[in-house]
Amino acid sequence: MNYFTPWIPVTIFCIIIIQIKLVTSQIPTTLKGPFKPVTRKFDSSLRRGSDDLAMDHPLLKKNVTGNFPEQISLAISSPTSMWVSWVTGDAQIGSNVTALDPASVASEVWYGKESGKYTSKQKGNSTVYSQLYPFEGLLNYTSGIIHHVRIDGLEPGTKYYYKCGDSSIPAMSEEHVFETSPPSGPNSYPRRIAVVGDLGLTSNSSTTMDHVVMNDPSLILMVGDLTYANQYRTIGGKGVPCFSCAFPDAPIRETYQPRWDGWGRFMEPLISRVPMMVIEGNHEIEPQVAGVTFKSYLTRFSVPAEESGSKSNFYYSFDAGGIHFIMLGAYVDYNSTGSQYAWLKEDLHGVDRTRTPWLVAAWHPPWYNSYSSHYQEFECMRQEMEALLYQYRVDIVFSGHESC
Repeated sequence: MNYFTPWIPVTIFCIIIIQIKLVTSQIPTTLKGPFKPVTRKFDSSLRRGSDDLAMDHPLLKKNVTGNFPEQISLAISSPTSMWVSWVTGDAQIGSNVTALDPASVASEVWYGKESGKYTSKQKGNSTVYSQLYPFEGLLNYTSGIIHHVRIDGLEPGTKYYYKCGDSSIPAMSEEHVFETSPPSGPNSYPRRIAVVGDLGLTSNSSTTMDHVVMNDPSLILMVGDLTYANQYRTIGGKGVPCFSCAFPDAPIRETYQPRWDGWGRFMEPLISRVPMMVIEGNHEIEPQVAGVTFKSYLTRFSVPAEESGSKSNFYYSFDAGGIHFIMLGAYVDYNSTGSQYAWLKEDLHGVDRTRTPWLVAAWHPPWYNSYSSHYQEFECMRQEMEALLYQYRVDIVFSGHESC
């Protein structure tokens, strides 16, 4: 039997909510389509732009003391495991900064199926990173201690209660709760998925996340351009209108890293209970001297790279119920002779469509768009990878980038 699968590319400028309802004994795939799309009228007021939220805004301010956890987030590791990440201690910004010692605070997660009864405990790793600009007038930054713990032995489709922190201080968080993804299978799906891109930290961002929370998703795809920290001192906050004019001797643009901490606090009420799967965008590049890039993105987020056979956090895959998600990196090598392409080919070959009938891919910049500034910007990536996605009948593609 010959199949023809229409590949549906979707460009995200802020948010799409996908709701999956089990109305028959089997949820249809695009092999049985095409289906009439369901749309909602766009709120044109969001096109008018929006001011950045100030760093002292209540949603961005630090609300814990000492080494108590903040910026708590979740990410799927596998159907039976979850990544828990958080930050402790104070970040520093200025001309002279001294990195904290990651070993000074332990990384622990206590968890169980009943509130207040934590039958399992796991320990993990911690690290710090620095964003350094050895040029007059620019500010260096070193982060708080960033913790990552993988908790396992979980049951699919099950609610768990957890705390994170260092019990020896003691400095444990308040109790949080999450629900694991449903088991893989053709009739088992996340209840609702939010797809968000190009979010930032503006009043519009707040409106967008209010909408996400109202729709109560069980999974979030974040398709790049998270904080726009790299633009904050130029067009956001009290930044200068012309970066090169204000800092003529700086060969690179400074990114204002405290925006990452503000973003982590802004998102914590949701992503401490709903897993968020991220992929990098162009605003995450954040170049430093000596060619260092993507330091914030690579340090702050845990993704199931190793679990999915990838050797890079820039691309990975995971299952959520009857969906296999592929997250691709547009800002690393995507040539057909490279490691990402080889990984993608092997990952696609291993997909069992009887277990995961839906095959969804996501990356930041769309291959198809009519926006003049980005037209055919990633035509090379399309030429390298598109045939492979067609070959394995990918159902839907989500992208961001087109936020103007």
